[in-house]
Amino acid sequence: MSEAPDNSGITYVHVPERRRYAIRDGETLAGFTQYRLPDGVHVDFVHTEVDDAYAGRGLAGELVTMALADVRAQGKRIIAHCPYVAKWLTKHPEYDDINDPVA
Repeated sequence: MSEAPDNSGITYVHVPERRRYAIRDGETLAGFTQYRLPDGVHVDFVHTEVDDAYAGRGLAGELVTMALADVRAQGKRIIAHCPYVAKWLTKHPEYDDINDPVA
């Protein structure tokens, strides 16, 4: 039986000046999802990555959950050019109402 990884100390933050949502472990950047703002309506997620040392802990999914909730709270819509975010959205139909297809 394996133990669940310790995610204590992990935080998820929006860093708008870098156009990303980040996973922080104290001062360490453990991962991020990058976005662009093509217009005043959409947040286009273009890339997500997690450092290998943090892989397999579910952090990317938690980060996307936080990021999309924030996008919804801002009254914006999602475009998912990032393959990870696009796949995540197929498993989370609760975001269909703000998800626009990639053109």
